[in-house]
Amino acid sequence: MELELRDRVVLITGGTDGLGLALAKTLIAEGARVAVCGRNAERLERTQSTLGGDALCIEADVTKSADREAFVEAARARFGRVDGLVNNAGRSAATPVATSDDDEWRSDYELKVVAALHLSRLVLDDLAQSGGVIINVLAISARTPGASTTPTAASRAAGLALTKALATEVGPRGIRALAILIGLVESGQWERRAALAGAPVATVYAELARNVAVPLGRVGRAEEFADLATFLLSPRASYLTGIGVSLDGGLSPVI
Repeated sequence: MELELRDRVVLITGGTDGLGLALAKTLIAEGARVAVCGRNAERLERTQSTLGGDALCIEADVTKSADREAFVEAARARFGRVDGLVNNAGRSAATPVATSDDDEWRSDYELKVVAALHLSRLVLDDLAQSGGVIINVLAISARTPGASTTPTAASRAAGLALTKALATEVGPRGIRALAILIGLVESGQWERRAALAGAPVATVYAELARNVAVPLGRVGRAEEFADLATFLLSPRASYLTGIGVSLDGGLSPVI
């Protein structure tokens, strides 16, 4: 299937490893141009080498307004347009409500909701010119929060509400907004945890799948996320908006 992505420009936050990096690679293979940002200079350097000179890799902390604006402006300056935004920056913050820290809630909300909101606002006019797309990458706990899943579950639920409201508001401008809800898919955080524990990544993933009882019996591959996101970003998915697609091997108890 020809996805009609050649020369379209996609911005990816948290794009230096895991899901974001896998998506950037897939988009480039489809002929798209990508701009990624991250906070770690060393990972950014590796990412630039991996993606090649045509990709734009910017050091930016998306919780800072000036960094968000600089990232978007750098992409506009390099490519002259923006056709897609993937709000992928985030980390797991899972603690019991009773013992969680207020500042942790605030910082989590800033990272996963406010940053996505502000970045989306920054590119709306660009996206309206080309029928562009916003994808918010969330966790399946956004739909079914369990014990000890906050503040991540709360901020992700807010992200889901933001996605639906945005889709309704900007649909008349030809802009689509969607969410991908992740449950046990390969990510940089698990790879880093495995390295710290001195354990093979494959072993860590296999143990996770057993402990959580994923119906498909395995952890999802980052490339499977990339394939899904690439399709949703493409004009071939032009009648899909205002929805959340779960990529979780059947883990979520709801459809």
